[in-house]
Amino acid sequence: MSLNEIIPPEVLNDQFYFSLVHCASRPDVKTILEIGSSSGEGSTEALVKAIRQRPDRDAVKLFCMEVSQARFQKLSANYQNDKFVKAYNLSSVRTDQFPSREAVIHFYQNFRTNLNHYPLELVLSWLDQDLNYIKSSGLNECGIETIKEDSKIELFDFVVIDGSEFTGNVELSLLMGAKIIALDDINAFKNFQSYQLLINHPEYKIIARDVNLRNGFAIFEKQA
Repeated sequence: MSLNEIIPPEVLNDQFYFSLVHCASRPDVKTILEIGSSSGEGSTEALVKAIRQRPDRDAVKLFCMEVSQARFQKLSANYQNDKFVKAYNLSSVRTDQFPSREAVIHFYQNFRTNLNHYPLELVLSWLDQDLNYIKSSGLNECGIETIKEDSKIELFDFVVIDGSEFTGNVELSLLMGAKIIALDDINAFKNFQSYQLLINHPEYKIIARDVNLRNGFAIFEKQA
């Protein structure tokens, strides 16, 4: 699937969708970062729907990241009237922060996940596609750090990690300490290792999970 194509939403009216609505409705959640917003018709819709209903929505900020320029344009158009939505056409991380081909091959050969439903060469072509797109579009910067600096936010209240198949580990390392962390695709390269880290982390407690919904999801909350 080309990054220039608009794709239908995957997260829509399922347990993950409604869990996102619940988390984004909480009054102690004021800053939200979503990585991988696509055109805004799936998980982004859940977040926006929740914030629209909040009496304190003027105090809430939803930062949406989407590297695909075509999807970003539709995302921006969809929510141009929602002042709390801040959309960014950025890569979450730089290309040198992506895993090597060797690291992806090692994971594929040593961990049985839903990624193994696809031929290895196809998976590696996805990696090449992501890297080439970022380089050719001039978006080769760490977008997470850019948003942190622009917004003067060190720790977000709520983060949704659902971007590239290959960047979940790095994204989590840059966002650890957030009050709530939602991981999609925990049964794939994207967030398999991030899920293992958080499930064993003494400071985080799991508050929602379904390992069988698509590629699995889990949401964690930092304990006070």
